[in-house]
Amino acid sequence: METAQIRNFCIIAHIDHGKSTLADRLLELTDAVEPRRMREQVLDSMALERERGITIKAHAIRLDYEGADGVDYELNLIDTPGHVDFTYEVSRSLAACEGAVLVVDASQGVEAQTLSNLLLALEAELTVIPVINKIDLAAAEPERRRTEVAELIGCEPGDVPLISAKDGTGVRELLEEIVKRIPSPSGDPDAPLRALIFDSQHDKYQGAVPLIRVVDGSVGPPMEIAFGSNGARYEVREVGFLRLGAVPTPRLTAGEVGYLMAQIKSIADTRVGDTVLEANRRAAELLEGYREAKPMVFAGLYPSDSDQYERLRGALEKLKLNDGAVHYEPETSQALGFGFRCGFLGLLHMEIARERLEREFDLDLVSTVPTVEYRVQRRDGSQVLVENPSQMPPAGQVESIAEPFVRVRILCPTDYIGGVQRLCHERRGEFDHMHFIDGQRVELVYELPLAEIVLDFYERLKSLTRGHGSLDYDLIGYRTSELVRLDIKLNGDPVDALGMIVHKDKAYFLGRALVEKLKELIPRQQFAVALQAGVGSRIIARETIRPVRKDVTAKCYGGDVTRKRKLLEKQKAGKKRMKRVGAVDVPREAFLAILQLGGE
Repeated sequence: METAQIRNFCIIAHIDHGKSTLADRLLELTDAVEPRRMREQVLDSMALERERGITIKAHAIRLDYEGADGVDYELNLIDTPGHVDFTYEVSRSLAACEGAVLVVDASQGVEAQTLSNLLLALEAELTVIPVINKIDLAAAEPERRRTEVAELIGCEPGDVPLISAKDGTGVRELLEEIVKRIPSPSGDPDAPLRALIFDSQHDKYQGAVPLIRVVDGSVGPPMEIAFGSNGARYEVREVGFLRLGAVPTPRLTAGEVGYLMAQIKSIADTRVGDTVLEANRRAAELLEGYREAKPMVFAGLYPSDSDQYERLRGALEKLKLNDGAVHYEPETSQALGFGFRCGFLGLLHMEIARERLEREFDLDLVSTVPTVEYRVQRRDGSQVLVENPSQMPPAGQVESIAEPFVRVRILCPTDYIGGVQRLCHERRGEFDHMHFIDGQRVELVYELPLAEIVLDFYERLKSLTRGHGSLDYDLIGYRTSELVRLDIKLNGDPVDALGMIVHKDKAYFLGRALVEKLKELIPRQQFAVALQAGVGSRIIARETIRPVRKDVTAKCYGGDVTRKRKLLEKQKAGKKRMKRVGAVDVPREAFLAILQLGGE
């Protein structure tokens, strides 16, 4: 098809503002899906996506649309993830488009992710079409939201369409707006091939299948291709575009969106943001914006039954085939046995990966406290990266510790400003600025340590604002902080899986709360168990779990007291011997307790 008749666009929105529902209506109106195959959230293929109402993986689908002017158009809809953990994937999906439809809920208005995605779209120089969705709701305030969005973008309120993706009101008119306002792609069909990978999938027969937007040139079998980030070469076996399934086509030319099959074994070779090139006629410049997907949050995953270790290894290998952003390596814990240290893009990414492992591979997993990556400067001048508290060098060798900081953007009603500011200051936040969106809503910007928000910051924010607060963050770099390693010891032996890196001012309160909680959760043994929280060689909190005792003097009804003393001394010696060889079993609930206490 001629480039002038192609429109590449995406839909961006805050979570639960109706992005997937709008995609459903667009598919229906353009007959891209047979009525018998139509269902809600048709582009969300994973059960988790459908249950949680969020998009985890990007999807692309081609729509054929006859405009009001009688011209046939090819519309390529690229559905993007909607959570802060997947910001890089969203930015690459935006780079594959010329326009974006910004969806705003008529009852909730502009949220933190709305602003974040809008800024990404404007940075990518896309044409943004704002729409107000859910105008059929009883709580909808379409005119107020129209004015709010118009002020944000700098357009007239009348230029913001009102739609209801649920019942289809205004969606056909939106299609006309897409055709009129979004420019056709630019690119030279005769230039050397340059194509952007905005996502990739794994097929058990075809290997890794990258989803691409052709920027210059064309691609088709039997062309030999290469990637910008590595030197491997592959022969193209098939190209095509996506409906609900793959539709082969002879070639993909400049401006088109589709898939490419070339028997690529590893999904690690088809990195999101990379450039596909013609191996024998390489373009002089790669496409901009590529960077490695870098894990931000780390946690240990252990099978609750040690016999499941090999199954967990196989499950992680299969998960990585579909999710190249997951990193893992084997590790051993004295308390939990054999497991894996895993890196994730964020807390939601970790939660989704763990849930997929448990559901799809029938595993029962225990996870350690989520941590971030610290940069530790030793006194000898060397620097080490620490993502596991057990890797922290002894306090005497440490010169300084730097931790990652993020710029957090919080949107909430003005009634909750005080509570949100108090929460941010509790979490060592530094105030940046405040901006009133209108008389009832405010945007607060803080700089916070990433470690302070990975545990329960979002839940606390939602609780404080009665569900009306929203959150978005960007990494801004590393800063030196006064951090220490908090160790939990059972009878003098540190439990590595319970250790954590915390700020010096919080160590005592967290250590005290933790040993008190563990005293409740660890069952009583035949011998006394000393629970201690320590920083370096200094013990800062202690509790003792009393032993379970048998009344050995019950059979003594009389006689000399020395007989009773003899029995008690014998019992005491037995307890001492048992304590020397006995092991304390730490229940799973104890590890979950840290997740609840870590953010307090």
